[in-house]
Amino acid sequence: MIEHDHPTITIKRQAWLLGVNRTSAYRKPKESTESAENIQIMHEIDAIYTDKPFFGYRRITATLRAKGFKVNRKRVRRLMRLMGIHGIHPQPNLSKRLHAKYVRPYLLRGLDIQCPNHVWGVDITYIRMGKGFMYLFAIIDWFSRKVIDYELSSTLEKGFVLTCLKRAFSRRKPAIMNSDQGSHFTNADYLELLAEHQIQVSMDGKGRATDNSRTERFFRALKYECIYLNEFENPRELRKGLARYVTFYNTDRPHQSLNYATPGKVYSQHGNTAA
Repeated sequence: MIEHDHPTITIKRQAWLLGVNRTSAYRKPKESTESAENIQIMHEIDAIYTDKPFFGYRRITATLRAKGFKVNRKRVRRLMRLMGIHGIHPQPNLSKRLHAKYVRPYLLRGLDIQCPNHVWGVDITYIRMGKGFMYLFAIIDWFSRKVIDYELSSTLEKGFVLTCLKRAFSRRKPAIMNSDQGSHFTNADYLELLAEHQIQVSMDGKGRATDNSRTERFFRALKYECIYLNEFENPRELRKGLARYVTFYNTDRPHQSLNYATPGKVYSQHGNTAA
């Protein structure tokens, strides 16, 4: 993501490094128009949802009221839509699909994931800051749990997803890519990019965020072990903190499901070719 106030790297140089159009890079991202009160409520929604992802907007509204927030269901539902989240149970998907014709079946049920780059999972989550918020897109290798790549954005426009995927594919690519049915993934640009690289497309069943549980568990660990403990004040601090945590997660944090090996070690030991 372009950083307009970077002390040493020019916007032109950043655009070249990221492979994005230089003209668009000069446009500063729009700042959030949400009030400080709404941002505080969104931060609280994020904490509630991270702890209880099965809560929909009604239960989250009740929980917020119990904490002293004066909110109604309509307000909470709008903020959750802005955050791109919804409860894990059958209901209208708040991350609305752009076109149903772009939805693909879930391919992973009963699949024996045998090696790194067999399956990658992708998802987007809300990341809070002291005075605002950003969105994080992450790519996780499902065999090793390694974070393959990630990208931050101040908006939910799909460009940051495609930028990250193209960068990742320049190094490695999976046999299968799994996502939810959100609009970032149910669109022609996403599907054409995966087809260009001969990657099979898998999508979670509607209302079944548990289908992408490995990615969700990384987001949960990130928030409890990094974001909530540090409360980064601005995008620059957040980027630095996120870079430190991802390095720690991949190389130094033992993972229970890997018999307490690290994701980076498992990824490298089992070979770096797609199944």
